[in-house]
Amino acid sequence: MQPSIRIADAPAVQYLLRIGDTALILAQRLGEWTGHAPVLEEDIALANMALDLIGQCRAVLTHAGALEGAGHDEDQLAFLREERDYRNVTLVELPRGDFAFTVVRNTMMATFFKLLWERLGESSDKELAAIAGKAVKEARYHQQHAADWLVRLAGGTQESRRRSEQALAELWPYHAELFASDAVDEHAASTRLGPRWSELQEPWSAEMAQILQEAGLAMPATVPFLSTGKRGVHSEHMGFILAEMQHLQRAYPGGVW
Repeated sequence: MQPSIRIADAPAVQYLLRIGDTALILAQRLGEWTGHAPVLEEDIALANMALDLIGQCRAVLTHAGALEGAGHDEDQLAFLREERDYRNVTLVELPRGDFAFTVVRNTMMATFFKLLWERLGESSDKELAAIAGKAVKEARYHQQHAADWLVRLAGGTQESRRRSEQALAELWPYHAELFASDAVDEHAASTRLGPRWSELQEPWSAEMAQILQEAGLAMPATVPFLSTGKRGVHSEHMGFILAEMQHLQRAYPGGVW
């Protein structure tokens, strides 16, 4: 069995892991829709968005490995860490849920990623800025696609609206973690590696408010809850995702296609 690797606590590396891991785990959840989406076109669309996210993850994790300087490539970083060493937000590791749940989560996350990539395009790190230049185009499409579906579901049948409202209520408490800043964010801001994630809260809230207004949905109230995935303290769902993700790499060390 392949042993786990440990990653340096350097703030720049941790900042990149938060981005790459969040994209990776969201991609895993979207991949679960393959063969199960409500229509064939959406089956393909969700799979393509998952591939976009995996591409973004690979680029960011590759760069994180280079910054760390311990010789870890993107595959090792993706598949050979312990749960506590993943830095994705909890929002993306929640179970797949129904289609409305996925649409709401995609709307929230694509809006966040679009804003983050736009700011990272100004990064002092030229490699990260180049990654952002490509990724922001994909994030804009993801946001438009998800928002269009949210408007469609909220304005559809009583059942589709009920499910949309339920998904929004369940997911909304987890968005606060996206904008919780700490020493990692402060280092990124001071070195111009990237913005404090808290700086994205106001534009994110404004864009989400506009989307929800178009869908005829009320923005849920803020609650005093803060998930902790960015710090490596995950929900009970994370272990199951990693068990599925890591099986082949753990069982067949160094295996290639």
